[in-house]
Amino acid sequence: MEEKLKILLCEDDENLGMLLREYLQAKGYDADLCPDGEEGYKAFLKNKYDLCVLDVMMPKKDGFTLAQEIRSVNSDIPIIFLTAKTLKEDVLEGFKNGADDYITKPFSMEELIFRIEAILRRIKGNKTKENNFYKIGKFTFDTQKQLLTIDGESTKLTTKESELLSLLCAHANEILQRDFALKTIWIDDNYFNARSMDVYITKLRKHLRPDPSIEIINIHGKGYKLIIPDAE
Repeated sequence: MEEKLKILLCEDDENLGMLLREYLQAKGYDADLCPDGEEGYKAFLKNKYDLCVLDVMMPKKDGFTLAQEIRSVNSDIPIIFLTAKTLKEDVLEGFKNGADDYITKPFSMEELIFRIEAILRRIKGNKTKENNFYKIGKFTFDTQKQLLTIDGESTKLTTKESELLSLLCAHANEILQRDFALKTIWIDDNYFNARSMDVYITKLRKHLRPDPSIEIINIHGKGYKLIIPDAE
């Protein structure tokens, strides 16, 4: 029998937290519920989780702070933020803190499960991808380890950066359609995710700056194009 996937759930609203935990368990997940960020961090250090669902507004330690601490221990674990706020700044702040997804309250339980399954599918997909290495100009990109290397210097990319760069590499010197990238990586091509993708494109441009022959250009109304000289 396949082992149940373990989810760390941090939610200070007791009723919602218990509802979510019951629902996740009913769907075959193993979920631990913590009422605040401090408890969440203790639980994270003690147990092995496959995914974290964190409320942003929590006492003692908010979700963003908790996410940063979790990321410093495990840079790959997927994190979904739950928030009552729909402020764009918050959403972008969430993605800066390494969110894999973002759900604003009120949300349906089905939506949460859909997002969780989509992320887990993507991780599984990443593990089975054939192409683990890309040559980007003077860079080598190891998609498994999420490492971008030039002249012996390596940069560890976040999961999102790595997924986006993989897609760009797979479509090198062609247009990567914006909505295709959004649906593949973010599941949903809404405004917040589109803004978030722009943030990640900017981060990738910064990472690739040491080789001036490479550029990621915006194709207005369509998407992005990774320009690599002499790409095979």
